[in-house]
Amino acid sequence: MTEIEVRRAKPDDAEALVRLRALMLDAMGLDIGAEDAPWREPALRYFAEGLASPETFAAFVVDDPAAGVVACAVGNVNIHPPSPRDLTTTRGHLYNVSTEPAFRRRGLARACVIALLDWYRDETEAGQIELHATEQGDGLYRALGFVDSTFPAQRLRITR
Repeated sequence: MTEIEVRRAKPDDAEALVRLRALMLDAMGLDIGAEDAPWREPALRYFAEGLASPETFAAFVVDDPAAGVVACAVGNVNIHPPSPRDLTTTRGHLYNVSTEPAFRRRGLARACVIALLDWYRDETEAGQIELHATEQGDGLYRALGFVDSTFPAQRLRITR
């Protein structure tokens, strides 16, 4: 693999996005379970439905001729109220940046993220892009211009 060729993911790439998500979650220390873990089926539906909505969802991938999809970056846009610093009503969320271990440190994730940022700029009305960075990804995002938010994310899990 010498030249990095990024392409927009197609609906039949949904399984590869789930596989790469599992790698990412595992690297973050989460117990991803086996191949038949309950989270994988809804994740597959999520990616398949997202890929069918190209105006609000995009994934960019890099293929290897032998291994298939080896890197990705995913994002979507959400409606968000304007503020004094952002008059737009659309905000982007970048996530699921992952690369197969054998293909890391070659710029593949960076190329996918840049393609996704180009999509946000050229094909959406997003005024801001947000993400949650892991320690491994922090340098990449900072190099691309991401900065710490004034208000860190908090989370409440709803139990039913």
